[in-house]
Amino acid sequence: MTVNVRQDVNPASQKSKQDYRAATVMRAEHTENSLTLLLEQQAAKVPSDVFLFASFCCMAFSLGAELTGRERAARFTGMWVAPLLIMGVYTKMVKTFGAR
Repeated sequence: MTVNVRQDVNPASQKSKQDYRAATVMRAEHTENSLTLLLEQQAAKVPSDVFLFASFCCMAFSLGAELTGRERAARFTGMWVAPLLIMGVYTKMVKTFGAR
């Protein structure tokens, strides 16, 4: 005995879109000041690939410095990888959601 059950596996289908509610409106006290808006507008101009490339360069330099025995330089530049990737995520979010 086989049971034929159709499941909607696409959460963005027309049927699923009807169930979503609109996001709440931000309150006036949560608005950003002009400096933040300026920084977000300028950050959106930087390509996301720049941060990814810079983090790979830091990883490569850190590995090379570690293999050549320069431990301080390797650890110093190795700590740059995570902040560079976070800055890349930030710029991607600003591009996707826009400055508010």
